Amino acid sequence: MHKTITAVQKLRLGASISLITLILLCLAWEGPLAPIKPEGSKLILKAIPLLLPLFGILNGRRYTYQWASMFILIYFTEGAVRAWADQGLSAQLALGEVLLTTIFFYCTIFFAKLTRLAPQQANH
Repeated sequence: MHKTITAVQKLRLGASISLITLILLCLAWEGPLAPIKPEGSKLILKAIPLLLPLFGILNGRRYTYQWASMFILIYFTEGAVRAWADQGLSAQLALGEVLLTTIFFYCTIFFAKLTRLAPQQANH
């Protein structure tokens, strides 16, 4: 039999993939690809806060999706500023950050919307 993937499963998968990819992008960007200083930068540590929502996102915890949708806006802002201010590879990586945070934001808000209890279910 062919099993179809529901919208909620697609949103959960999209949020998981975009978050993991964003973590890897931050590590690569501030590590070997385009650090602010040639010898490396402590900005690589910006990947650590992204680990906070990781397990809740992977496990489909609605509350994590709710707060992570606001939390990710910090990274969106950084990506937008650096895409405008940086040059070369760093600017391109910043655009990647903007894209990944946008995908993550979209997936988290719609996951939270689709998984909320209907009013009649909340009363029981």
